[in-house]
Amino acid sequence: MNETIQRSPKAEATLALLWERIRKRGDMPGFTRAITAILASMRGEDERDFSMTQTVLSDPVLTQKVLRLANSGMYSAFGQRINTVSKAVLVLGTEAIGHLALGLKLIEELGKSSPDSLQAHIEMEKAVLAGMVAQKVALQSASRDPEEAVVCSILHSLGRMMVTFYLPEHWILLQQQAGGGDAGRQDAAAHDHLGLSLEQVGRATAEHWGLPRNLTAGMRRVEPGERSDAFGHDDWLAALGTMSSQCAESLWNGDDAGAARVAELAADFSAMLGMAPEAIVGAVDMAKAEAAAELSIAPLANPPEKRARNAASARMREAGNKILLSGVSDMREAMGAASATPGQMMSMAIETAYHGLSFTRAFGFLRSRRDGKYSAKIGLGDGAKAMLPQLTFDDSYEPNVFFAALGSDRVIFIENARDPKFASKLPGWWKGTLGDGHCFVIIPLCTQGEPVGFIYGDWDDRYPSVYLNQAEFALLNDVRALVVQTVARRQQAEVAK
Repeated sequence: MNETIQRSPKAEATLALLWERIRKRGDMPGFTRAITAILASMRGEDERDFSMTQTVLSDPVLTQKVLRLANSGMYSAFGQRINTVSKAVLVLGTEAIGHLALGLKLIEELGKSSPDSLQAHIEMEKAVLAGMVAQKVALQSASRDPEEAVVCSILHSLGRMMVTFYLPEHWILLQQQAGGGDAGRQDAAAHDHLGLSLEQVGRATAEHWGLPRNLTAGMRRVEPGERSDAFGHDDWLAALGTMSSQCAESLWNGDDAGAARVAELAADFSAMLGMAPEAIVGAVDMAKAEAAAELSIAPLANPPEKRARNAASARMREAGNKILLSGVSDMREAMGAASATPGQMMSMAIETAYHGLSFTRAFGFLRSRRDGKYSAKIGLGDGAKAMLPQLTFDDSYEPNVFFAALGSDRVIFIENARDPKFASKLPGWWKGTLGDGHCFVIIPLCTQGEPVGFIYGDWDDRYPSVYLNQAEFALLNDVRALVVQTVARRQQAEVAK
């Protein structure tokens, strides 16, 4: 059911500003390319399984998510261990994989684009929470494609996310007018300030990106009631998305008032979803338990003791980022003086990253073309120096995460190296030497398209949960660029001789 929006000049001006802000941030084009590849794989005919497999394998994060899903309780009825993406596509189907990929890419790219504002992150987590609710409810209803329900429910919050991320000045004004009211009052305020509702902002964005019709049709907000004779799958998705997004809002604070509101929503939407209210409440309770473990900002996921730990962690992170900034400044100064050697710059880079990110260990690997090997030349941290002779491996390509990082020339962060489904992407030399690392970072160093080495840093079990924010990724890229510039300058000087 496509909605034709007669847009006022104010609405057109809002959307023009939104598209311009997205272009300036430079992150959403990556999402647009991902959408194109995913949708092309979903629409393919004879080769679509192969195409979807290639699309997933091109993204290490997506590969992990797909294999985790394929081996989850959702698909336990298949009774088989799934170790390859190719088999996952066969078991789950291209539709399920495609919807999973769209949901993951949406959250990933919006997260990259997000300014460092609390409100933007809150809206992001509420959208994720809505997706969790939708998945659990869809599973209880035996939906043919719970991933489709997840994406539609996340997309219900797309307008809110786009405004908080890209038009924060308008978000502040409409929140002031709505007085912290419900979605209806916020939509009325959005009409005044933007010329269109938050739902319309979301649908215009989805159409701008070229999302499939079934997803955009499921984005509309509906009022609960009985099913009509014309009630179809799109209507069911719209009802689930509406209820899930409202449940997420109610669950956010993890209080009794929210639980009571969830019970009301379950009763209101029971007929449309074709489920008993108690079944809906049970599914939402499962989503709530999952959210308490997965989300980071929601009060639901942050009891007082956890908030205290997070506050201490935030202070440590702030101090670490200052170290990274200072180290980058020192490296730039050394680079400008044209006196630092590649080895000296590598040492400065490793020291900066080691202290700035509180690595357990950090190493600098260099490639020897003559010997055909990568070898660690410098190490910091627990027992690092004694490990140096063991940290060497052939430079001939192998399908593992290290060569993936070197081939893509991108900083790669592995959140859980212990995940059994990720084991095949870890080389034997790593498992035999650094295998006690819980998570790690690879910073490739490449000149003229050829790798010359990389910086490696890891955390052990004293850091059970580590993530890198965009500021830290940017600083690591600055560190990498300065080392590479020094190496390139040395290479040019040797050629000139």
